[in-house]
Amino acid sequence: MSKITLIIGGQRSGKSSFAQKLALSLSNRPVYIATSRIWDDEYSMRIKRHKADRGDKWINVEEEKFLSKHEFPGGVIVIDCVTLWATNFFFDLGSDVESALESLKHEFERFISQEAKFIFVSNEIGLGGVSENTIQRKFTDLQGWLNQYIADRADEVFFMAAGIPIKIK
Repeated sequence: MSKITLIIGGQRSGKSSFAQKLALSLSNRPVYIATSRIWDDEYSMRIKRHKADRGDKWINVEEEKFLSKHEFPGGVIVIDCVTLWATNFFFDLGSDVESALESLKHEFERFISQEAKFIFVSNEIGLGGVSENTIQRKFTDLQGWLNQYIADRADEVFFMAAGIPIKIK
């Protein structure tokens, strides 16, 4: 039977660390799906450092958009992160919030149709003020609606604050 966990919080709140500890408590060989694109040399080094920090216990997969291409029946899968995944759809679809949200929902449903334990990591970017930047406002809307969609389907949701997981569902 599948299980979905959503771990949400701000930048550097401890989301990824908590997700990784949870995954390792459930599996000796969990899967880590990294959704980020490599934007520059500094970011490339950051990704290499994160991969090295995880070590050999992990099956590492880099997938910017089409999570459903990857199947790990019965596995424990960390998807890190929903925000970067959404960013890829958002920009590839010309900042069209409606198209990006529908594409993300469709891909999410296809991906979670496999029997596995899913741990989604996402940013809560809507806690601050309203941006004066149109693109940022659109993306904040997209991220908020996608987080709500995943949270609604999740079996459990944790909010991270200062490295402390708070179970909210």
